This record gives sequence, C-alpha cells and structure tokens, in this order.
Amino acid sequence: MNYEISKRQAKLWSRIGARASFGQAILELANTDDNMIAISADLGRSSGFGTLVAKHPNKFINAGIAEQNMIGVSAGFSKLGYNVYATSFAPFLSYRASEMIRMNLSYMKLPVNIVGLASGLALGFLGNSHFGLEDISIFRTFPDINIFSPADCSEIFKIVELTSKLREPSYIRLTGGVNFPIVYEEDYDIKLGKFNSVFSSGDDVHIYATGSMVYHCKEAAKLLADVGINCKVFNVHTIRPFDSNSFSQNCSKSPKLVVTAEEHFISGGLGSLVLEELHKLKRLNLSLLKIGLPNKYLQSGEYEFLLKKYELDSMSIFNSIKNELNISV
Repeated sequence: MNYEISKRQAKLWSRIGARASFGQAILELANTDDNMIAISADLGRSSGFGTLVAKHPNKFINAGIAEQNMIGVSAGFSKLGYNVYATSFAPFLSYRASEMIRMNLSYMKLPVNIVGLASGLALGFLGNSHFGLEDISIFRTFPDINIFSPADCSEIFKIVELTSKLREPSYIRLTGGVNFPIVYEEDYDIKLGKFNSVFSSGDDVHIYATGSMVYHCKEAAKLLADVGINCKVFNVHTIRPFDSNSFSQNCSKSPKLVVTAEEHFISGGLGSLVLEELHKLKRLNLSLLKIGLPNKYLQSGEYEFLLKKYELDSMSIFNSIKNELNISV
C-alpha cells in the first residue's frame, strides 16, 4: 500500500467518512496486491468500491443480497490463495451470516477479512434493522477471529494494511459517518493486540475506548483535566486479541475509576471484556464505569442527535465520569 497519514490527508479522509475511506484503502491495496479481491453483498457503492470497480473490475464480486452465500464464496477464494475483503452492513453479517462465519472462518481458520459497514448508530434514520449494536458480542463468541474497530479514517488505512499481511480471519467494525472526527494527524505504528495511548494527563481515570468513541473520550478527558481530574485515554483498536499485559500494568497504578466506551450495546462488548479482565486479575476492587448503548430498541434519527440522546458525545461522557466520581463543578 502507498499512503501517508498527514494533516491534509486526515482532513480529506475525515470529510468523506469511514466507508469511503475504507474504499480508498482497498483501492490502494488493489494497486499493489494482485491477489486481493473485494466481495460485497450488493453494497459495492456503500462500501466505497466505485473506483475499485472502475479500475480493477476483475478484483470485485457482487454476491448479491445473500450474505450467507457471500461468506461461502469468500472462504472458497481464500482457499485459492486470495486476500479477501467481504463487506455488508454489520447486523446482516453478525446475524444473517453467523453460522457460515462460525464454520467457514472461525472453525476452518480461513483468512477472510469481514467488514461490518456503518456499525453502531451510523445509519441513523434506517433504524434498528440497520443498527450494528450486537456485533462485537457475537463475534467474541467465535474463536480465532480477530476483531478490529478503527478510531478514525486514518486508522482504517492502518488496519487494512495490517490485516492484509496477517492472513487470518478478521472482523473490521466501521463506526462513524461522514466528517468522522480526527484522532490521528500524523503517522504512527499500529500493532496487533496493542492499544495506543491517545491522551494522558495522569492516572486518576483510565478510559478504554474503541471506534468512534476514541475521539469523544479524548475530548472528554481534556474537559476533565480542566477540572482537576487527570485521565489516560487508550484506543482499543484491537478488541481481540486484547492487550492484557498492558491492561494489567495499567491496573497496577490503581486508578480511581476505569471507564469503557463503545458505540455498542452495554453488554457483551468492550465493557464486558474489561470486566472479565478485571476478574482474571482479581482486581474487582477497581471501580468500572461502562459507557455504551442501552439494551433495547433505539430511536432513529440524525447520527449526531443519537450520540447526544444516548450520552455518547464528549460532553455526556465528561458528565458521566464526573458524576461517577461525585465531583461537582
């Protein structure tokens, strides 16, 4: 792949959003990888594949509105040595195609990269049929599938590059829409199973965020620092394998509060994973605040409106942490 993270590129990718940036990343990969193939469940344009189809028509397959069959086709191409990226909206993959993912990819360990488009609340007005709110919890039940959730559009390029070299079954969860807030404006190293620190003012509060929530937690941490609450914010771009060693080292600093934040149901996702890690470490004495979406069918509407309504925006996260610590300002 031939790309460079810079302030200019980060702004461009942010403006076009997660799905279009993913399409650009796949185009970059197609330009250099003769064995790359993209497969879509009739969502080629929604996957950002318009330019790919025009420039490399032999590297794209439309499997139709048939996610189960798409996974089977993807598994077959991977057996032939192809580097496969298969896309559909997140709920259609995690539910409709779950048996095929379990058997063809998890059980057989075939190196297909599944991409959940517009996960979380990104498809606002399409409502609960299209919200991807359970996908982390479902994919966590499948052994041997890596789970990624990029923090911004720049990191989408990083994760596409990483997965293209891993040749392991992986799930890439795309959150956010157009004008996706920027976390990274400069190049950086990304490693499988190693989360990155994106903000640090102290160890009062440790925040573990994934996907779209990384930016909002970073902004909330700045607000908390202004009122004397010092935080570290970690970008959990790899949910599986989880960075257990770094997490254990962080816990040894005994923060007053551990926080998780995700655009996902409050149960079964990153928050549940961190609670399991605390139990393994016998550190249940540490207070844990899980920030996520309530386990119920949600209202539809504009994406930014939904983030505020369900208290996933920066100010709401700031208030949730401040209230949890019983600090009045």
